[in-house]
Amino acid sequence: MEWSDIKVFLAVARGGSLGAAGRALGMAQPTVGRRLSVLEQAVGTVLFQRTHQGLLLTDAGHSVLATAERMEEEALHFQRTLEGGEGDLTGLLRVTASDWFGNLVLTPALSAFGRQHPGVAIELLTDSRPYDLARREADLAFRITPFTEQDIVVRRFRRLDYGLFGRAGTPPPAEQGEGARLITMNASFAAMPDVAWLARMLPKARVVFRSNNREVQARACADGLGLAVLPLALARHYPALVQIDLAEPPPARDTWLGYHKDLRRLGRLRALLDFLDSFSETD
Repeated sequence: MEWSDIKVFLAVARGGSLGAAGRALGMAQPTVGRRLSVLEQAVGTVLFQRTHQGLLLTDAGHSVLATAERMEEEALHFQRTLEGGEGDLTGLLRVTASDWFGNLVLTPALSAFGRQHPGVAIELLTDSRPYDLARREADLAFRITPFTEQDIVVRRFRRLDYGLFGRAGTPPPAEQGEGARLITMNASFAAMPDVAWLARMLPKARVVFRSNNREVQARACADGLGLAVLPLALARHYPALVQIDLAEPPPARDTWLGYHKDLRRLGRLRALLDFLDSFSETD
């Protein structure tokens, strides 16, 4: 029984199909199927039931799933411990952040860091999905909410101020937003503070556009579609936008960075963290 086959077992259990497992592992689907068959032959039992809905764990598969996950965690710990002891400034750093934040806030800093440390390769993943730091899906993550995972070193990175914006020439909204058109987050982000602020400050305004992407909102606002609450760091990149002052500003938000504790001694990560501290002060 090979550890690589246990990885295949876990990927199929999580993805529910050979195709999904192949995409997660970077393998061809036939290779995944072949490795799974080898594993089932090695342990002498069927681990998955083949159905029209995909591959479902059998009772035997369920019985060893937790053990396989513990094996994975130990293997990842082994890898993180060795890599965390590296002191040289070479190798890959995988960073994840939201779309606009990664584009407008991090990319200038990461570009400057890369010029200063040419031996370090940066991979920036801009996605709303929270990447798993324990599984090394990313080395460093930036989020707008504090991290809740175990074994993650967390610290505050930067405070973001927000404002209400409209296209230049847009009249300020009437009392309680009567007749105003709003651009805001989609339903899955309805709990965000700026969404609640808009509903409280402009209860009679009409929502005409929703998106989970802040840059999409900024573009729609600059095109004159309606008013939007935007981070000031984003809005300043759209000259057509003007800030609209109401009785109180939208709530500010803190951004947080996190990385796994096993990477605390990783030289290139420490260098990037130190660089970001100095860059954020002068940006």
